[in-house]
Amino acid sequence: MRLFFLLLFASSLLNAQDLDYTRDVIKFLTSKKCLGRGYVKDGQKHAANFIVKELEKSKAKPLFTTTFLQPYSHQVNTFPKKVEVKVNGKKLIPGRDFIIDPNCETIKGKWELEKKDSVNYVCKDKSKACSVKLVKKLTHSVSLFHMKPAKIELLRSRFPNDIKDIELDIESVFIEDFKTNNIGAFIEGENNDSMVVFTAHYDHLGAMGKNCYFPGANDNASGTSMVLNFVKHYAATKPKYKTVFIFFASEEIGLLGSKHFSENSPFDLKKVKFLINLDLLGTGDDGMMVVNGAIFTKQFELLEKINKDKQLVKEIKKRGKAQNSDHYWFTELGVPSFFIYTLGGVSFYHDIDDVEKTLPLTDYKDVFKLLTIC
Repeated sequence: MRLFFLLLFASSLLNAQDLDYTRDVIKFLTSKKCLGRGYVKDGQKHAANFIVKELEKSKAKPLFTTTFLQPYSHQVNTFPKKVEVKVNGKKLIPGRDFIIDPNCETIKGKWELEKKDSVNYVCKDKSKACSVKLVKKLTHSVSLFHMKPAKIELLRSRFPNDIKDIELDIESVFIEDFKTNNIGAFIEGENNDSMVVFTAHYDHLGAMGKNCYFPGANDNASGTSMVLNFVKHYAATKPKYKTVFIFFASEEIGLLGSKHFSENSPFDLKKVKFLINLDLLGTGDDGMMVVNGAIFTKQFELLEKINKDKQLVKEIKKRGKAQNSDHYWFTELGVPSFFIYTLGGVSFYHDIDDVEKTLPLTDYKDVFKLLTIC
């Protein structure tokens, strides 16, 4: 079978104007208005509205008959109000000094602590109301649940001395039916009986209190911007196959958006020649990784050959099957899929420092060239 990784380099180059567009997309998606593209103050909704408008500008067609949106819902634990922590009487900065466990329920009070080991503290009164852990890096997440006890992580470098007590004032709001949307569009090709699919998740972690949110520039405003660039490209250069573009929500909370789509696809998944899922595309100093590269070996070998011939990405590494992004459910259903992310460079991840201004986009253009289809 002729593999789809044939490239049309003359028309697939990202010029300076396209990189300006990429930066503009990432800036908006990481802005305070989108508030981490999560579950507070319609942050995710603002991001979705922006993506839909960009699809309309490119004149891509709605994937779901008359709409770009595929609605669904799920539960989620959120922190839209107070998230205040004091240690040894000093008020801490959320996201900079500490993060809270995403399962945390509403809690208010003060507890004396005792050292359990070199990094863990527990309540001296044995109440198990809360616990503290010292960590090298603050890495936040999102949860479908809320439960006790309250677990607090403190940045180890900021707490050289023993912790005697902790005071918490945390307000949790558990949403049982959070409504969100996958977003889908397509551009007709020369052959519409088969299709190639590009995907990326547009959601991120949202906010932790009133003054702290997680911008998610690399994860995954970068992948979202790449798919939007593909939309613009194929709107101007008719693809060989029908080309589908999907932006998933709820990746960060357990790949829920892609799972919903794979179980409720508006098209026959057997018609997909290949699916490429894009995430963490803002670096590339050390090349890129292809998840499933060790499974779909012929496609990977061709990708490697083209990269070597054109001298694009520094190195293409491969690994096997992994349930680490939205490609997973499609692979499980028999759709040949790659999940591609870049390597090296800045290491900000699930923290407040994953911002647009420090995102280098080192190999962004070369990845785009490599994946552009004739």
